[in-house]
Amino acid sequence: MSEQASAFPQSGGCLCGRIRYRLLAPPIWTGYCHCTSCRRSTGTVGVAYAGFHNRDVEFDKEPATFNSSPGVRRSFCPTCGTPMVYRSTRWPDETHILVGSMDNPEACPPANHFHASEQVSWLRLEDSLPRHN
Repeated sequence: MSEQASAFPQSGGCLCGRIRYRLLAPPIWTGYCHCTSCRRSTGTVGVAYAGFHNRDVEFDKEPATFNSSPGVRRSFCPTCGTPMVYRSTRWPDETHILVGSMDNPEACPPANHFHASEQVSWLRLEDSLPRHN
């Protein structure tokens, strides 16, 4: 069993603890997103995501949602505001979890850079991961 697979199932949640989730299987992909929309929705200069099959993500309470653009729904804790989830009609069978909200983010190291053309110019990530625009 791979080191990543042995880390699952695992848990995660928001800062205040109101919303908790379980991830039942390893992600189907991982990566950084550098798009403007993700930056603004999280207040960071880049976001690490892990994509899971919907069936492998369970919430104890449903987080609040915001339709950030056509076909995109972002979920967060209504109490503390922690962003946790990205869902899109483009990938209807997937739930994208913000890796920083996981109890063990070490289990989901990024394997790609997405929307690399939108990366903040002064951000320096010295890795050899594939970059996709």
